[in-house]
Amino acid sequence: MMRVYIEQTNQKSILKFVCEEIITAGSYELGKNDVTQISPLAQQLLSFPFVERVFITANFVAVQKNELVEWEDVAQEVKEIVNEHFEAGSIVKEPQKKEPYTLYAEMTPNPKVMRFVCNQLLTSQIIEVKSKELAEQVPLARALMNNFDFISEVFISENYISVTASEKIQWQDFALEIRQYLLTYLQQGNPIAQEGYEQPANEYEAKLKNKEYTSTEKQIQQILDEYIKPAVASDGGNIALLEFNEESKTAIMLLQGACSGCPSSTVTLKNGIETMLKEMLPNVVEKVEAVNG
Repeated sequence: MMRVYIEQTNQKSILKFVCEEIITAGSYELGKNDVTQISPLAQQLLSFPFVERVFITANFVAVQKNELVEWEDVAQEVKEIVNEHFEAGSIVKEPQKKEPYTLYAEMTPNPKVMRFVCNQLLTSQIIEVKSKELAEQVPLARALMNNFDFISEVFISENYISVTASEKIQWQDFALEIRQYLLTYLQQGNPIAQEGYEQPANEYEAKLKNKEYTSTEKQIQQILDEYIKPAVASDGGNIALLEFNEESKTAIMLLQGACSGCPSSTVTLKNGIETMLKEMLPNVVEKVEAVNG
């Protein structure tokens, strides 16, 4: 079905191809030497020797030709090409507007840590900065630590940022200010971490990175991933299996983020994780211990 019609203009070299609907809110003028990726239609039309310029705005495409041909010889062909792109939605491929960031702040079980949750993915890796000296390659952490003296650690994972206070503070006095600072930082397109950033590995993380899991350890890690890590992440932290001692039947966990140094982490380990592992792997796991990342 043809949804494009031809309209004459005051200039003999220019013909308008009018579409039934608005095709762009902007205005584009493209010639042979212009980058035309924004308009697959213009890219195709400008490949013809007789087409000199393509104008796209509102609900029409205007094409300027040279003297090699007459419009009566090529107008119908151009009209069909415009119609094909109109139907395919490829006259103009305007960059999609990025969804605005939203953030909300929430307390964690660790009174020293506040968690800021974003509506978008921030990073696909775990980023843990435990001092200003280690923040050089993580601009977001460096900015937080420089602007808020009491922030001693920053933990970033997936869609949330956990910040740790070096002293006892009333979070209600600072949460909104930190939230607004983070929101402005993200909306301005500032980087989370430098390109190619790799988390510096401490002795525990280095061990995890090079670890080959036994079959029992794979079972334990699978339970962690499926049942425990989502809840831990919602508290602003992360947990991973460091090793399993077959003789003592003890699973040793690495705690990061808000979980690291949290007063309630011991209770969580004993009443939650240890109990679950005992139930799901009877006679295999008897005890759970933790080290702080």
